[in-house]
Amino acid sequence: MSQATIFQRRAQADPALVERFSHVPVANISDVMMRLTAGGARLRPMHAGGPMAGCALTVKTRPGDNLFVHKALDLAKPGDVVVVDAGGDLTNAIIGELMSGYAASRGIAGIVINGAIRDADTLRKNDFPVYAAGVTHRGPYKDGPGQINVPVSLDGMVVRPGDIVVGDGDGVLCIPLEQAAAICAAAEDKHAQEEQTIAAIAAGRLDTSWIDAALKRQGFGAEE
Repeated sequence: MSQATIFQRRAQADPALVERFSHVPVANISDVMMRLTAGGARLRPMHAGGPMAGCALTVKTRPGDNLFVHKALDLAKPGDVVVVDAGGDLTNAIIGELMSGYAASRGIAGIVINGAIRDADTLRKNDFPVYAAGVTHRGPYKDGPGQINVPVSLDGMVVRPGDIVVGDGDGVLCIPLEQAAAICAAAEDKHAQEEQTIAAIAAGRLDTSWIDAALKRQGFGAEE
């Protein structure tokens, strides 16, 4: 039988590795992860902008209830990202201005809600990273049940306590901790390649010969 439980997080990424991820676009990280991992298109930034990167402290809660989210904000360490599986329900908000302000004051790196937020006008003016699936003015209940530091799934993206969670204007992505160093190195290489492409475009020397080569492989010949 499932129980309301609060576990200790057993693993956590090196802060230096998290810092490296914060300088790589989420799209580049997604590319080197074969574009197979995503938290769902509904998880969008609700803040003014800027990247997010940190270690996941996970919460699984009854839809529309934020009692265990309050507890998670007290347990979170500076640099953590609080990731909440609220079932994707948008009926009641899970956090708003007060909780996001409290999280920012504690040095938390961001909050991800598979559910709704409120006080959207205020959150959109602030730099503190908040990602959510929607907005509603209806407030939350505070009755539980819930669980803290258990694996959660956001539209199929599994997030385990201690995994690295990143976000920018393109959305949210979770990097499994045991693969994080290799993924970071590959994503940095991908980003460097794209920077070279941008420079080539600006200089008017972009090589597009790959397009015809790809068409030829598909059986398309040159125009007559």
